[in-house]
Amino acid sequence: MKIKYTRIVWLLAMALTQVRPACAQSAPSGALTTPWTSQVTPQNTHSEYPRPQFVRKDWKSLNGNWDYAITPLFSDKPIQWDGHILVPYPIESLLSGVQKKIGPERLLWYHKTFTIPTGWNNQHILLHFQAVDWDTRVWVNGRLIGEHRGGYDAFTFDITGSIRPGKEQEIVLSVWDPGNEGDQPNGKQYNQPRSIWYTSTTGIWQTTWLEPVPAESIPAFTLTTDIDKKTACIVFDKPLPPGYTLRAAAYDQGKKTATAQTGLNNEITLQLSSVKLWSPANPFLYDLTITLYRAGTKMDEINSYFGMRSIGMEKDKDGFTRLVLNHKPLFQFGTLDQGFWPDGLYTAPTDEALKYDIEMQKDLGFNVIRKHVKVEPQRWYYWCDKLGMLVWQDMPSGDKHIGRQDTADLKRSAQSATQYMTEWEQIIRQHKNAPSIVTWVPFNEGWGQFTTEKIVRFTHDLDPSRLIDATSGWCDRGVGDMHDTHSYPGPDMTPPEPTRATVLGEFGGQALVTKDHMWVKDLSLAPGHIRTSPTPEDLRATYSRLVDSLVLLKKKGLSAAIYTQATDVESEVNGLMTYDRKILKIDAGELKKINARLTE
Repeated sequence: MKIKYTRIVWLLAMALTQVRPACAQSAPSGALTTPWTSQVTPQNTHSEYPRPQFVRKDWKSLNGNWDYAITPLFSDKPIQWDGHILVPYPIESLLSGVQKKIGPERLLWYHKTFTIPTGWNNQHILLHFQAVDWDTRVWVNGRLIGEHRGGYDAFTFDITGSIRPGKEQEIVLSVWDPGNEGDQPNGKQYNQPRSIWYTSTTGIWQTTWLEPVPAESIPAFTLTTDIDKKTACIVFDKPLPPGYTLRAAAYDQGKKTATAQTGLNNEITLQLSSVKLWSPANPFLYDLTITLYRAGTKMDEINSYFGMRSIGMEKDKDGFTRLVLNHKPLFQFGTLDQGFWPDGLYTAPTDEALKYDIEMQKDLGFNVIRKHVKVEPQRWYYWCDKLGMLVWQDMPSGDKHIGRQDTADLKRSAQSATQYMTEWEQIIRQHKNAPSIVTWVPFNEGWGQFTTEKIVRFTHDLDPSRLIDATSGWCDRGVGDMHDTHSYPGPDMTPPEPTRATVLGEFGGQALVTKDHMWVKDLSLAPGHIRTSPTPEDLRATYSRLVDSLVLLKKKGLSAAIYTQATDVESEVNGLMTYDRKILKIDAGELKKINARLTE
């Protein structure tokens, strides 16, 4: 079981630069816990069904305790294991029970045994990984079943042929992650965290699970709604064999409102007689059931949901190009949300914690979250759908950066460009049924920005139903649906344009040091562009002035603004909440009143 990686050039470069061996990482000084840390046990780690828009009744979570080992690169499968790790928490995190740094010159190994429920006989067994960072190889019962590169997209292996009937089964994983020393999508993970760069995640960081399916099962699908035609169109990824039929039914609070079955081009179109629109003010969701039949016999069934809503741009009475939801102007005001946790890093401690961040921002009067250079578990988007929160979804950044004034895009290697496009495509395909997502953001501030026009066309072809913010911040190339600027503290805006909306993708950055709720005590590592308020009262007054300025910019054509940021993160203390989610730095009632000046 020898591991041979293709990145020999990377390994030679490491040797030439004499990179120091990685070592165990102890808890940082002043390490924090959240209100959910103590609720986590090996028996309840993210036990919720991980794929809310494609639910089958039978499944088995593999979260919990696994064996782990750390070995040099190119090592054989370990003979002995170093101890237990709690999956799906990254090995660098407190909740993993290990809290060690891996680094790009070592491999992380996982090992677990499991049994197949007796009721799953005569079915295909699928092994699902919702996310593993980054380069993964998987063995079942000693047989290599597949590999995957990507830290943010889900992947699946059919392990039926490797199962030993009636016996205990064994899974082994090897994971390699070069972190920010590679050119793959990596977001804000950093091997040596500081300033705006945070602790890396290595290995499994979302739910791992098993699922039985029949030999022919319901394919993945894309669901697109049309509020004007009152339709929900379902397009399946692959055609059905002869003799099979797919039927869909939509429900309004248990009452069946529309039914249809597959017709030409492997599509189902549900025609609604009347429409309840989805919006932040009223996040109504229709329930959906899709059933697969063969010669009239039910073979497979999934439960899902959808929201009837449209997103676009229209001219207002003053001639400004505005963002509209369901054909009505809506000023989108929200926060930059990094999705980091002091106890789980990339992984929220519990599903309730995942929900809390969204619920809190909604209660404070925000209507949009910009998910910043990270992709969340599907349950995060489910909670946005359910609670009524719009989402701008960033592509995690990677590779080199270009500067504010650069007139040419980065020239990525073929390998780097292919990895970006492969992973971006999977991210869009796996999340584009979520009604909450209204905007795709391929690039942030020139980080990894390449062939911008090509990437915008690529994104639009994958999903023409949403808006594209081609590059949030710098290096605008005149493409996409928005002209986005960043201004600290701001706010500011670019002049209105006839065919694109004017938005402010980041502003604010107002910091407040909150004693006993900080990841680090040495703020010399903090980013230099943030402004520190000495007291909560000063922070509230500054925030209020920023929003007053936004009100004036809104009248001049600004369509959206994203405040930096939702929570503190490691060295950054410019969140509205502390990193541990225990302190809201501005009174909730006051904050909601201030925000209402923009959104009501």
